[in-house]
Amino acid sequence: MTKYIFVTGGVTSSLGKGIISASLAKLLQARGYRVTIQKFDPYINIDPGTLNPYEHGECFVTEDGAETDLDLGHYERFLNAPTSQSNNITTGRIYQNVINKEREGAYLGKTVQVVPHITDEIKRNIRILGENGEYDIVITELGGTVGDIESLPYIEAVRQFRWEIGYNNSLVIHLTLIPYLAAAGELKTKPTQHSVKTLLEYGIQPDILVCRTEHHLSQDIRRKIALFCNVNINAVVESIDASTIYDVPLLMLKEQLDKTVLTKLKLPHKLEPDLENWKDFLGRLKNPTSEVHIGLVGKYVELQDAYKSILESFIHAGARNECKVRVHSIHSESITPENVHEKLEGLNGLLVAPGFGNRGIDGKITAIKYVRENNIPFFGICLGMQCAVIEYGRNVLGYKDAHSTEMDESTKHPVISMMEEQKKIKNKGGTMRLGAYTCEIKKGTKAAVIYGKQTITERHRHRYEFNNKYLKEYETAGMVASGINPENNLVEIIELKNHPFFVAGQFHPELKSTVANPHPLFVNFVAASLNQARKK
Repeated sequence: MTKYIFVTGGVTSSLGKGIISASLAKLLQARGYRVTIQKFDPYINIDPGTLNPYEHGECFVTEDGAETDLDLGHYERFLNAPTSQSNNITTGRIYQNVINKEREGAYLGKTVQVVPHITDEIKRNIRILGENGEYDIVITELGGTVGDIESLPYIEAVRQFRWEIGYNNSLVIHLTLIPYLAAAGELKTKPTQHSVKTLLEYGIQPDILVCRTEHHLSQDIRRKIALFCNVNINAVVESIDASTIYDVPLLMLKEQLDKTVLTKLKLPHKLEPDLENWKDFLGRLKNPTSEVHIGLVGKYVELQDAYKSILESFIHAGARNECKVRVHSIHSESITPENVHEKLEGLNGLLVAPGFGNRGIDGKITAIKYVRENNIPFFGICLGMQCAVIEYGRNVLGYKDAHSTEMDESTKHPVISMMEEQKKIKNKGGTMRLGAYTCEIKKGTKAAVIYGKQTITERHRHRYEFNNKYLKEYETAGMVASGINPENNLVEIIELKNHPFFVAGQFHPELKSTVANPHPLFVNFVAASLNQARKK
């Protein structure tokens, strides 16, 4: 029978439930167990696809085209396994499903209520990943903090679910904060006690407490927490601040979190965790032999989570190149033709990030012109590729008004235009070109060297595309369409022939980079930037 682990949070948000969940999953996977993780988000949006990145960070897209929470990126990066639509459930989706059933007459004669109908739908979604026998253990992270009004139906659903499947088949891990009061010189356990008390009021006794802390927990503090929170002392786990999220699995191993979990679930302690590759990655990450400076041009740079997968991909690629990647975030609105040299001087490479809308577009185009003309390695993602096409059209082909119809519907040279199948769509949510699509790579191109194969798949999230009416002119002028979708001839990758590294993709390669398999585009871009640095 599939076993279920629930991870809840208390005291404050942003303690790192996603990282703890991913780290535990990594340890269990390293012991030979088949593990997956799902995230339940308490907001009423159907998915984060229509949310501003300032509001919720990046929107992570799965292979099957689900727009999901950024925590799913952590799950994939740690486990090196894809997630799906079933791995991210929101309150909006739960209520939408229940209301749809009510309209269909599924509850005919019944009054539809939070209990049992909403809680039953939550439990149905908890079970989905464990029903087909594909996984031994399913970890479910509950978003928000215990005590939030929005989280109550989820907590109640977990209480019911545990009773239904038996307490030996599930457990609850509660992540809390042990704050340090500098004035008193003490760690304080009272917030954790109150948080557990709140959980108890809802009918759930946590089995394990993971305590986020800036200072090590003494045995006396562990004993106190165990006594007043009604758990075994070996179930009080220290989660001390780490220099990188990739340290956390090893810290949890040291705290024997995986052993405690397996004991409570009455599962055998299979092989000792095989983490040699993980340790090798950490060794490369922490002991670089060189350094490279890369600019990240975007319009959401004030919030690191807006480009989370890109930043993590640089970490993976940097470790593979045994090089420290120092990312310099540059707001695209701050770049002008007058200051572009000052803004980009000293950089060894430039990545222009994805995004939507007209704001900051001129700065991106200006930055691309500068790195193209100065032979600085360039990497464009989604809108970054489209900006490279616009810049080339304006400054090489001579179409001074070349633009995307997203920004200027009346442009005489729409080198980027809306995809045909998108033109009739009015709803915004979940209607873009989403998920994995095939790309055929032309032989003899830089993309062919980078990927080392002719057919690839990459994940997409866009409505606009390269306008193929201009393809022949671009290729004649030196911009090669090196990757093409075989079904609709959509240009997926563009590159320049006579440039150290000038490659851009319509897709999002950052969504597929993991610790075990850094994305080849990032690895090669970092390598090209490193060559640039050595030349200087």
